Amino acid sequence: MKIPSHLLKKEQLAVSVGLTLLPFNAVAGLLPLLFASLSPWFFHGRKLASLPLAKVWAALTLWFLLTTITAHDRGEALLGLANFVPYFIVFLAFSQVICQFKQLNTLAWLLTANTVVLCVLGFGQVYGNWATPDWLAAIGTNLVAGGRPEGRMSSLLMYANLFSAWLLMVFPLSLGLLIQSVRRWHYTALSNRLNLPPLVWALLVACILEAIALVLTGSRSAWGIGLLIGIAYAIYLRWHWLVALAGGATAMVLWASFGPFGKEPLRQIVPKYFWGRLSDELYPDRYTTALRSTQWKFAWDMFLDQPIFGQGLRNFTPLYQAAMNVWIGHPHNLVLMLLGETGLIGTGLMLGAVGFILAQGMVLLIHLSRGGGFRRQSQHLLLLSYGIAFAALCLYNLFDVTIFDMRNNVLGWIFLAAIAGVSQRYGTKLAQGDPAKLQVPG
Repeated sequence: MKIPSHLLKKEQLAVSVGLTLLPFNAVAGLLPLLFASLSPWFFHGRKLASLPLAKVWAALTLWFLLTTITAHDRGEALLGLANFVPYFIVFLAFSQVICQFKQLNTLAWLLTANTVVLCVLGFGQVYGNWATPDWLAAIGTNLVAGGRPEGRMSSLLMYANLFSAWLLMVFPLSLGLLIQSVRRWHYTALSNRLNLPPLVWALLVACILEAIALVLTGSRSAWGIGLLIGIAYAIYLRWHWLVALAGGATAMVLWASFGPFGKEPLRQIVPKYFWGRLSDELYPDRYTTALRSTQWKFAWDMFLDQPIFGQGLRNFTPLYQAAMNVWIGHPHNLVLMLLGETGLIGTGLMLGAVGFILAQGMVLLIHLSRGGGFRRQSQHLLLLSYGIAFAALCLYNLFDVTIFDMRNNVLGWIFLAAIAGVSQRYGTKLAQGDPAKLQVPG
């Protein structure tokens, strides 16, 4: 039931254009992405509706509608559908549009390039007080001098945490491209390994800029996940010395932040920017209601009060405000938010569908790892990079919620659709021992 790839050339080009523009202006990026997602439905709607996952998303949509009817605030729950249901449609289309390794490779390059520009703008924002003129801010391209909040890099995204989520998705792709480029250089330049090509240097600079920008967002959860990304690639490359070094450095920072004794000497070594942020000593006046632990407990209590249907999408905010007399947009944990707002069935359907897609990707990864040669290694590394990127987003959503930002939400669903599309296209052939016609990244 696959749509022939040659029938989707325009849609594939639209995805590339849309992702190139998306971080700079959400509307400009959204228009080509809308074309890329709606055009397959217009011409191949029956095929898309017959996909196995279409039935899962349809069931989840019906469940969300049911929880809207039973919601505490039906108006808020109705608005909350927009954060999920349209993306089910987008996912099904993009799982057919983005289904070749060469497309994953192209998108990784595009995202790396525009994220480098975002990082440069972020450095100017924090250290040069750069800001967009009013006419650009009016059309949705908004660079705030000093960052948002003040002193934390947010670049063109609305908030530092949202920029850190974007970086966590792109950083693994950039690292994957760097490793792939170094390997290609080794395969093609065995006689002269002393001179790195400009492309490798460019990717190395990109990775360094993204890593520094990730630190400057000031997001504690992003720091930890970024460290895990680095460790994952170190394990992949069998650089066990780097894993040990990262573990020692992490232990030092954590002890300087929370150690019961002997932390003062370490605080002379570890920058206060790290131990002060981790221990919350940089922000000692935060109210209890602003703590994640308080919000998580409240979301869990919402679930216990209505374990089947939940309280309705987007209902955490009004309920929390009524109980705590403070406005909080979400409980900073997507799983707890889904449990509290859509109940056990809605959460189970969502996590089950995502888990099934990632399991398909893992099966394809295992098959790719059994092959030899540069091409198969490149395919394995590329799919692994997308898997790490999406896993980073999932981990991040255990400490924050990114679905309310359209740019991060779109990118996350595109990554999931890409994993599904490639896994469905090539998984069956590889499982049957037919690796022919695999598309190789350029």
